[in-house]
Amino acid sequence: MTRLRALLAAPLFLLPACATVEDAALNAPPSRAVAIPQTQDPYFADAAAALAARAPQGRARNVILFIGDGMGVSTVTAARIYAGQRQGGDGESYDLAMDQAPHSAFSRTYSHDFQVADSAATATAMTTGVKTNSGVLGVASAARLGDCAAGQANSIPTLFELAEAQGLSTGIVSTARITHATPAAAYAHAAHRDWENDAVAAAGGAGACHDIARQLIEWPAGDGFEIALGGGRANFLPNTIADPEAPQIMGQRRDGRDLTAEWTAKSGHAYIWNAQQFAATDFSSDVRVLGLFSPSHMAYELQRGADPAGEPSLAEMTRAAITRLSQDREGYVLMIEAGRIDHAHHEGRAQLALADTVAMDEAIRTALAMTSREDTLIIATADHSHTLTIAGYARRNNPITGLSADEESPRPGALDGKPYTTLGYANGPGAVFAGEGPAARERPDLSGVDTSDPAFRVQALVPLASETHAGEDVPVYAWGPGAEAISGTIEQQLIFHAMAHALGFRFR
Repeated sequence: MTRLRALLAAPLFLLPACATVEDAALNAPPSRAVAIPQTQDPYFADAAAALAARAPQGRARNVILFIGDGMGVSTVTAARIYAGQRQGGDGESYDLAMDQAPHSAFSRTYSHDFQVADSAATATAMTTGVKTNSGVLGVASAARLGDCAAGQANSIPTLFELAEAQGLSTGIVSTARITHATPAAAYAHAAHRDWENDAVAAAGGAGACHDIARQLIEWPAGDGFEIALGGGRANFLPNTIADPEAPQIMGQRRDGRDLTAEWTAKSGHAYIWNAQQFAATDFSSDVRVLGLFSPSHMAYELQRGADPAGEPSLAEMTRAAITRLSQDREGYVLMIEAGRIDHAHHEGRAQLALADTVAMDEAIRTALAMTSREDTLIIATADHSHTLTIAGYARRNNPITGLSADEESPRPGALDGKPYTTLGYANGPGAVFAGEGPAARERPDLSGVDTSDPAFRVQALVPLASETHAGEDVPVYAWGPGAEAISGTIEQQLIFHAMAHALGFRFR
């Protein structure tokens, strides 16, 4: 038995709940006294002290955490302009739902070992309250990347596991694989984020450590997830079974297990994999739903209609998740990730990233409309940023995905005499110096190029096969009970403490 499983099984892991005068006055759930191992971690202790100094007063029955993967400040700004212009209005003054949040902050995203972090470490900070090493999930910083035994010895419970132990409902939604780093941070404990299925885990030296897909299906917290929606079917299917949507793609598991069948073998559990099944599902019932809508990641928002089997939008999945979780009167904890913002940036395709950011904003609007500011804390943030820039002297209302244009010239040129786009990347596959010889070292002329095509790869400075993350602080937006804790510049792990405090958890 791993250290975490032993903790989950221990009778004193969650101490008896104790009602207080404050709880009664706020008509909130009773305080939840909790004993967890990470209280001894300096990152945890420092963030707990920082939260206490802010003295947030609100209590929440429900918590929803939105994570725009890779959604830095420049992405939010460009998405705001893009959204407004797409509606035929003034993009610069347009308001996203995020712009209207009553509380906001900047979050520091460095990990224990990296100045510019990855999604595994940053998501773990938000779900466990500690900073850890890049590449690991649900383990403290003493666990090194790829070391199974160290990961088992340093597993730490997540907010979702604490919630399940107290009888709350839980759910995860992502447009990425549901086993990918960010959603996996809600439930998985792994010394390597790539151990998404048993074949990859074995090749990576996982040894006795279970793969992430198996961890989701066998999750020992409470009575398990009420709902999990996203991509990544291949990680749940054996390599002898073809994907139902794409027969040319086989499952990835070599252990012969069909984890989707194991899910549905449990009483009251349902598995769906396309838009038609999604539309036919009664999410207002007590059925527990696993929805896997793609062999790997789900489609980009601008390409979603091309999927022959169809995929629900992030807003539709958000509505379904909230509908399902609201059946529990005790409350719930829900993570919703717009995972493909990050992937589009890595490809250098800025418009795809902006459209997925707008799709997340629409999901936030859905959540705000379906919940009350009196009992639901909603936090929207990013795990890290990307190197997207908005530069030049483009005039007001100039298309954000177009060539820069000012009052003096409709196509101002750089020193090489060629026009340039308002958006750019510091590095990535759109770089000029992409090969050998003089021709490869000349910036392509964008005259006549349709830079508004979603497939257009934005020009970059440093040539890399994949654009990288960026290390600047990212925005955090908050609504509802306890949202006042989100202000100023915060350490990323304080987000965990704000959510836990709003739910009434008190750690020892």
